[in-house]
Amino acid sequence: MGKPSDMTQIDHQNAKRNVAVLVVAQAFLGAQMPMMFIVGGLAGQLIAPNSCFATLSISMIVLGSMMTAPWLSPFMQRHGRRAGFIVGACGGASGALVAAYALSIGSWPLFLFGSFLTGIYMSAQGFYRFAAADGSSDEFRPKAISYVMAGGLVSAVFGPQLTNLVSDSYAIPFLGTYLAVAAINIIGVGIFFFLKLPKPEPKKATDAPVRSWGQLLSSPPILVAIVCAMVSYSLMNLVMTSTPLAVVGCGFSKVDAGNVVMAHVLAMFIPSFFTGHLIARFGSPKIIAVGLAALLCTGVIALSGVTLWNFYFALILLGIGWNFGFIGATAMLTANHAPHERGRVQGMNDMLVFGCVFIASLASGGLMNCVGGSVTQGWNAVNLAMIPFLALAAVALIWLAKQQKRA
Repeated sequence: MGKPSDMTQIDHQNAKRNVAVLVVAQAFLGAQMPMMFIVGGLAGQLIAPNSCFATLSISMIVLGSMMTAPWLSPFMQRHGRRAGFIVGACGGASGALVAAYALSIGSWPLFLFGSFLTGIYMSAQGFYRFAAADGSSDEFRPKAISYVMAGGLVSAVFGPQLTNLVSDSYAIPFLGTYLAVAAINIIGVGIFFFLKLPKPEPKKATDAPVRSWGQLLSSPPILVAIVCAMVSYSLMNLVMTSTPLAVVGCGFSKVDAGNVVMAHVLAMFIPSFFTGHLIARFGSPKIIAVGLAALLCTGVIALSGVTLWNFYFALILLGIGWNFGFIGATAMLTANHAPHERGRVQGMNDMLVFGCVFIASLASGGLMNCVGGSVTQGWNAVNLAMIPFLALAAVALIWLAKQQKRA
């Protein structure tokens, strides 16, 4: 009689161990993403043929992630999470080295290609949260996802500090940053050998066929989870990308802009210490709804004025809204597909999510710089653009609640 209980305890302990390893990976390897986002546009200004394209390298990272997800997720389904994460780290190291070489010779196309390769790592990092769910109990699953996301709090501080130390270490500006990113990936590969994740489950004869994309999207919980993840992540990126331009354009210093962004990043990850507990207690739909409400409040505060405190409060709520909306949507997704469908579902999800983030990153600059005749008008346009997408996500949640009530 004691064996099943003992086995459950062993599995639970192993799940906790895996979460701890993934938190370390998120904290250490994840530091490369803020490093890339800090220097990408500045490095682009040095070698881009037109300064208007300076931030294109950041969009290329997101594009690389979007195009990687559909093949990386099935790869992990066949060969395991560890193999997929190692591929991601190799992509990150290769991208950083290519970008470093591009800076040394002043090649803009090669720099964009290196940024695209970095997207392979960004995609792999997105699967850390799904790996945390593997082998976890239904009760522990949302907490596991939340804890891994909380590791981003360390990377959000570690990455910028390391950038400050190494960005001017070579005569060529920012070369040191890209070499440091390559080192992070090479060293970080060793972290994944501490994972003890369950082996990919082969498809059994008794399993239902893996559903097609159309069939998966016809499942209300899966469809709504993807819609809410797309809206939460895209709107966060839309507003965050324009924030430094808006803060400085409204007469504040670059230090003020940096502090506002830092407050936003902290707000993105600090709630992760309790988001999983809230999901376990109240359910994913309610936590997603709170996240959408926070995103709506972001727009209201941003549109009400352009004082420094408006920027602070708006960006803090933006971070909280992203956290509740994105983690809630991830928990909903992982609870509504069969294990043998994991590769297809998660790859489809991340391709659609990062596809929308890519569009948002491009739209942000256009709205900020090309709508109206002033910084304030551009900033207002960015925040007004949130409304239809928030309405879409809200309608999706209401529709899901009606479908579940009917069922």
